[in-house]
This record gives sequence, C-alpha cells and structure tokens, in this order.
Amino acid sequence: MNLRDLRYFVALADTRHFGRAAESCFVSQPTLSTQFKKLEEELGVALIERAPRNILLTPAGEQILKHARQALAQVSQMHEIAKHIKDPETASVRLGIFPTLAPYLLPHVVPKLRKRFPHLELLLIEEKTETLIVQLRNGLIDAAILAEPVNDEYFDAMHLFTEPFVLALPEKHPLTRQRTLGMGELEQQHLLLLEDGHCLRDQALDVCALSGAGEKEGFRATSLETLRQMVAAGVGITLLPMLAVQPPVPKSPHIRLMPFRDPAPTRRISLFWRKSSVRAEFLTDIGRQISELPKSLFEMRPESPTDRLA
Repeated sequence: MNLRDLRYFVALADTRHFGRAAESCFVSQPTLSTQFKKLEEELGVALIERAPRNILLTPAGEQILKHARQALAQVSQMHEIAKHIKDPETASVRLGIFPTLAPYLLPHVVPKLRKRFPHLELLLIEEKTETLIVQLRNGLIDAAILAEPVNDEYFDAMHLFTEPFVLALPEKHPLTRQRTLGMGELEQQHLLLLEDGHCLRDQALDVCALSGAGEKEGFRATSLETLRQMVAAGVGITLLPMLAVQPPVPKSPHIRLMPFRDPAPTRRISLFWRKSSVRAEFLTDIGRQISELPKSLFEMRPESPTDRLA
C-alpha cells in the first residue's frame, strides 16, 4: 500500500466515478482501476459496490476512507510544514481557479502577486469547480478560488469580491433600446448557457429562476468565449461576468452589454484552503492581495449604441 493508492481511493469516493477520479489524479482510467483493484486485494475486502449507475462505498470502505483521508492530510501537512519553515514566500503555491474566471481575473492579480511575493512560485491550475474541490480536499492543490457556496467542513474561506453579471445581446436585439435592465425584463427570454459542470451554468440558472427566463434549447457552450461568439453571431443572449467584459478583453462591435439595475445578479468569489493547512496565514496574505482590485473593474456605465464592448 502506498500514498498513491490512497489518493486514488479518496478521489473515487469523492467523485463516485472512475473516469472523473482518474482525471482529478492526472492518470488514465485503466491505471486507476488497476491500482484500486490491487488495493482491495491487499486489504482483503471490497471497498466499493459497483452499482449500474453509481459507485457506493461498502461499510468497510466507509471506515477505511476516514483513515485514508487522515493519512493523506498528515502527509500533506508534513510537506507544508517543511516548506513553511524554510520560507513561506519562496515555496510553491498550487492555486486552483475555475475556467469562467481564470482568464479574466489573472491578468489583474498575477502582476500584483509577483510584485508582493517576488520569489514565490505560483502554480495555477484551471479546472471545473467539482474537480478543484476534490483536489483541494486531497492535498493536490493548496488553495482554490471558487464561487460560493462551497459547503465543505474541511475548508476555511476568505471572501475576495462580489462580481456582477451583465446581459450580452446581439446589436439589434429589442432590449438594446434600453440603457439598463431590471431582472423582471428577462421574463420569457431564453438564454444561451454553458454545458453541465460549469458553476456559471448553475449561477445563470438561478438568475433564470428569479427572473422568469429560460434556457435556449438545443445548444450548450463549452466555454465563455463560445457563448460570446454565439451572441455576436445573433444566435441569442447570455449572461457574462463583469470581469469577462473588462480590458484586456477586446471590444466587439456586434455585442451590446446591458448592466442591471439594483438588485443586480452577482456571484460571490472566495479563496478556500484546508483548515489543517499550516500555510493559512500566508494564504490569507495572498487572498488580501487578490481582493484589493480596483472598484472600476466591477462597474459598467450604460452603453450608448456607438459604445459597445464584448
């Protein structure tokens, strides 16, 4: 038995899916399956029950899982203690961030972090929220920037900022006659949304539920940039996070952006780390740097027909 096998078991218990567990551990599915079978053979008990559409933990698996988590946490903490003692600002920090935020936030915060921590090795991992939570819990990353809520008893969190949404419309859409929108004006509208697995999809669905809007059938985008291009092509409308429409994101003459009147739809972004982390104080310093963004990044004046951004 080795730590790698325990990581595979914990990842499988968290995801309840061999493919997703292998992805979160950065190995192929056959590799994870083979090693997991060897672990069961070594222990002499079945750890999971392979149901047709789900993976269930056996009673033995439930008990052994607790010890596997403790073992991995203790090993991770030993590594963290060693790095922290040497010099917290010269060690590596593995920071996870989800795809609909990473490309738009990082240009604003990476230069700040480099200036404040010139010797820090910042390793950025872009993954969907579900994968980042598993990686953080299992010690594969040190911290993650995620959209709330994240209900996990193993994590501490620091609120970074609240990001408004704007409505992106084709240039000739009827709603472009207005300068701002109320939530109620989305009623009966059908929005282009991302595919399952993106937290932005869940956030947009929440807005749809509150406003009486719905999802445009027959299309789900794989990225925020695909959504942007579909709007520019006149296919439909969508919600975009504010940072995704601010410089250095280029302008587009074919998209109108409409801010919402208060109360505007928003998402709360926070930094999460394990409660057991010995680097909590240093991670808080990093979070403080990220949170000190200019207020102008979260504001948008109403557009005129000749002043259009994407």
